[in-house]
Amino acid sequence: MSRAKRAVRAAGIAGGIIGLLAAALFALNVGRALRVSRQEVRSQSEIEFTIRPYVPAAAPPFDVLSAPAEFTRAARFHDHLFIAGPGGLLEYGPEGTLIRSFAVGRELPSSPLVGLTRAVLADSQEEELLVSTAEAGLVAFNGRSFRQIYPSDRAFREITSVIAGADGHLLLGTHERGVLVFDGKAIIPLHPTLANARVTTLAGTEADLWVGTIDRGVLHWHAGETEAFAEKEGLPDPQVLSIALDGEKAYVGTALGVALFEGGKFSRVLAPGVFATALLATSQRLIIGTEDQGVLTLPGEPGWRAVSLAGASEASEVRQILAMGDEIYVLTRAELFRMNPRGLGWVPVLRRAPATLSDRNVSALAMDASGRLWVGYFNRGLDQLDASGGRVTHVEDEHVFCINRILPEAKSGVVEVATANGLVRFGAGGRVEQVLTRASGLIADYVTDVTAYGDGLALATPAGLTLLDSRGARSLYAFQGLVNNHVYALAVSGDELVAGTLGGISVVRHEIPQASYTVANSALRHNWITAVVPVGDEWMVGTYGAGVMSLDREHRFRPLEGGTGAYNVNPNAMLVTPARVYVGTMGYGLGVYDRGSGRWAEIRDGLPSSNVTALTAGDGYLYIGTDNGLVRIEESKLQP
Repeated sequence: MSRAKRAVRAAGIAGGIIGLLAAALFALNVGRALRVSRQEVRSQSEIEFTIRPYVPAAAPPFDVLSAPAEFTRAARFHDHLFIAGPGGLLEYGPEGTLIRSFAVGRELPSSPLVGLTRAVLADSQEEELLVSTAEAGLVAFNGRSFRQIYPSDRAFREITSVIAGADGHLLLGTHERGVLVFDGKAIIPLHPTLANARVTTLAGTEADLWVGTIDRGVLHWHAGETEAFAEKEGLPDPQVLSIALDGEKAYVGTALGVALFEGGKFSRVLAPGVFATALLATSQRLIIGTEDQGVLTLPGEPGWRAVSLAGASEASEVRQILAMGDEIYVLTRAELFRMNPRGLGWVPVLRRAPATLSDRNVSALAMDASGRLWVGYFNRGLDQLDASGGRVTHVEDEHVFCINRILPEAKSGVVEVATANGLVRFGAGGRVEQVLTRASGLIADYVTDVTAYGDGLALATPAGLTLLDSRGARSLYAFQGLVNNHVYALAVSGDELVAGTLGGISVVRHEIPQASYTVANSALRHNWITAVVPVGDEWMVGTYGAGVMSLDREHRFRPLEGGTGAYNVNPNAMLVTPARVYVGTMGYGLGVYDRGSGRWAEIRDGLPSSNVTALTAGDGYLYIGTDNGLVRIEESKLQP
């Protein structure tokens, strides 16, 4: 080969090597860039959280007025049965004996419990019982102590469903932020297509996942994409209550029946019209737990005919159907049943203990002149507890149902109860004497608040105000100058009646609206007014969205340091005592305003829920109602 040819060949080889090196370097740089990009995306999407031992904070010495236990989820752990509910976690031994109980607000965070599952997490060396909460993230229990997985952002702490993977990962369904993945080191969204789903339940794996939602039907995540199935795709209802998987089959329970999916595709509706709150699928049958029809079974194809199991009518308000070993159990709101070994009926295993109160969801409180405590519920009427606390009378009917306000009249002994179905008047003996509705002259049946006014009463409704006295009933609404017809709260001081509405505040004197204030013409920060109380020479105004503001007698608004902010005050959940003003908030516990110093404090620890819905005081005690129970404390011992 000539010298010239060898030179050309050498140059070609060198050029090729250089080209290969350049290509390799380019590929290396691209790979590095992709890894960096993925890391940046991951870091941007990572959700800030802490893992910490859970040690209950020193809380005020609240006394709990026992409310009925409510069962939500059950799981076997360390050969014991654990049952979780809004009030706490119960541990039962093999013989059904209660061994330990862990109450929310004491041994557990002040948040209702919503779920249980067992897992060995990637950051742990032992199996733990994972307790999901409505507001406080996850709590992991190893049988000896608790630790908490606590996202900084409140929205990511609202857990609705948990699935444990074999690799130590967790899939977390949230109330508003879709599906998250926890790998022991980070929490990230599973995929953008699931990021804003309002999740009710999960079933499957990280690679093939079925996601039930409140309003978008069921979402199926697989092969890197998400398919949505709602009513137009065949689902009986867009709100999914339960999901069960059996091989290639997925069963999706709704309030109007169960949808069957085969191979990821909608097939047909089973048990139409059934309110399917829980499902368990096996190769031989599908067991359906319902809200009001007991337990049904579908024996399998052909036919798919729902058959009520013997004795299953007792198992109403079903929350879970679970297999433990070779046995099948049904958990209801109040009991645990085991399937008869022959498959014919259910045997009661556990029942909740008796309680003082009739329900957990408190909506109104009052103490009458005789020392009776009146406890109104969101949807269960009311209880009257005598002064000794030994006798409880429950009242519930078509009118005494959804309680909004309780107003005792000291002189007459009459107790006025504002409900969603009228104003119910109780006599001094605690019996219903009269029911007032639109037929009696009220502007609407739904009464949101009631207060003494002049020599009679003022009633708030979604249609305006009704004034009621010896002259009869007269109504005020927007046509007469009320700022908005939807009135939530009333307060009286001297000759002024202040009406808090959906659209601002109106001041009424001598039955005539004198002035109205909104965000447009005053320093008020939110138009939706939920509570108003007179405090000395001023008013304190609770809002839905801007916390609490002060209103002076010249009708000038000013913010309160620590008390005005981006949170919600619950309807009529404000109470004035000589030393303080107490405020019931939605999600931020009990607000406490010291009238002497003007300082504001918040109390959450020790409460059964951070959603404080009602307040009253009597005999030196402060009573605090929440959506998860009722506690009391001597006011002198409450040190914010």
